[in-house]
Amino acid sequence: MKPVTIAEDTEPMRAELAEACRRLYGQGWMPGTSGNVSVRSGDAVLVTATGCGKGTITAADTVLVDPDGGLPLVGESAWPSAETTIHLAVYRTRPEARAVIHAHAPHATALATVTGPARDVVFEDLELAKGLGVSDPARVPVPVFANRADVPRIADEVRERLSSRTDTAPALLIDRHGVTVWGGDLEQAFNRLECVEELCRLVLLIRRHGADPVEERTS
Repeated sequence: MKPVTIAEDTEPMRAELAEACRRLYGQGWMPGTSGNVSVRSGDAVLVTATGCGKGTITAADTVLVDPDGGLPLVGESAWPSAETTIHLAVYRTRPEARAVIHAHAPHATALATVTGPARDVVFEDLELAKGLGVSDPARVPVPVFANRADVPRIADEVRERLSSRTDTAPALLIDRHGVTVWGGDLEQAFNRLECVEELCRLVLLIRRHGADPVEERTS
């Protein structure tokens, strides 16, 4: 196994990761111990530890993992989040991603649930979709994946989907589980999460008033 390089500014990054989680908790998107955040640190990935309350998380509740298996690097005392493999799947297939956020934002979770797995939620003709940085904001598909106790299996399905299609937004939904977004840094990922959550809220409102559903079977 080749050595894993770590960024020199990793220690400040730990504090930034914890601050981002507390901010997400304040938005109501990471209640209790739910959700997780990661950033690239050299070759390694810095991710929030499992089981920590996001309202009180500190820099000590973060862990450096290897980018292949997601195991803690030597010297780390915490254990990474269960969804770390999904973060790694995003980093492998989207090299532009430098930060990944997985949250239990309520409207995104609700829309993923009512849509169900093996479908796309499609944001059509909604101005806010421009905030996702896609080439065609008039029609933005976001895939919905099945929720599984075997999280590495979800990660495999995410990696397969993202490897085969480049037309989706920098986001994915998991049935009954939440939303994952990514960006060039934590702030961009946060902004994209905010856009996805609001877009999902709008879609649910539109459906409530009898508009055509904005979803389709994936090919």
